[in-house]
Amino acid sequence: MTSHEIDYKILGNDIQMVEVELDPQETVIAEAGTMVYMDESIRFEAKMGDGSQANQGLLGKLISAGSRVLTGESLFLTHFTNDGFAKARVAFSAPYPGTIIPVDLKTLRSPLVVQKDGFLCAAKGTKFSIVFNRKLGAGLVGGEGFILQKLEGDGKAFVHAGGTVIRKDLNDELLRVDTGCVVAFENTIDFDVEKAGSMKSMIFGGEGLFVATLRGTGTVWLQSMPIRKLIQALAPYGRNAGKENQSILGQFLER
Repeated sequence: MTSHEIDYKILGNDIQMVEVELDPQETVIAEAGTMVYMDESIRFEAKMGDGSQANQGLLGKLISAGSRVLTGESLFLTHFTNDGFAKARVAFSAPYPGTIIPVDLKTLRSPLVVQKDGFLCAAKGTKFSIVFNRKLGAGLVGGEGFILQKLEGDGKAFVHAGGTVIRKDLNDELLRVDTGCVVAFENTIDFDVEKAGSMKSMIFGGEGLFVATLRGTGTVWLQSMPIRKLIQALAPYGRNAGKENQSILGQFLER
């Protein structure tokens, strides 16, 4: 299915949102709870499945929805459609401070692999699936878990990340990264982890026990402030110092 042609603009600096402009009968799909505002002619509906296959049966929708549950996301995606006769707008924001990354999927060499909570919204026609980390080490200590999201299509998708986003284009190269700083990468990139140097460096270097390795040819997007680092930094100021899940921000994010 050909993706809908949507226009957009990114609003804000430190806490961004994306405003999507829809022509009549165009649709954008988004994570539940990310909508900020929408024009009167926008109709929204929660659906199982991404709508990438027009005649997708119940079984296909259940498989698609089930794969999202495995990544920790909502069972449903919300479809926002312009039912009016003129252009209309709907805006979405990320659940925490950071940057929104617009990605034109048709310009990539391969499908886009995204951290499990990184997807924000996309043009209807974008196909969602899951991809498993093939290597045990990457799944256990890579910061991204065993299961990641994969986006395929020829339209625009929007991914959110913490802090500033850095884009790196690798040409048969190796890049070492903090394990929580990987936001997304093309499927041509091999993702793994390795020990952070010598035992002394691992204990006293302050960079953790492992670093992520990204190897191959393709594009990688990195974030400067993973949400776990933000929670850890604010934990001493919470009501239960030293317990990151009991910090003020931690309690807010768990609701």
